Amino acid sequence: MVLTVKTVNEVNQIMPPIYKIGPDDEVDELELELEFQASLTVDQRYRMMINASRTILKMLIDNGHKKPFEIIKRT
Repeated sequence: MVLTVKTVNEVNQIMPPIYKIGPDDEVDELELELEFQASLTVDQRYRMMINASRTILKMLIDNGHKKPFEIIKRT
């Protein structure tokens, strides 16, 4: 068995730090979210957006919404 030693930077790239905020503290929660988003690269933000879109699409299909909403003209 081979053990490798990882530096703090390597560990932080694999596992981001866990932050704790007080209960129902909306200001701290917003600041934390903005700080997190600012720390991401553009590529990471796009990947998160695409993954979220895929998750929403999967949820819609799973719940029977295969087609987007349509407006039907009445005559």
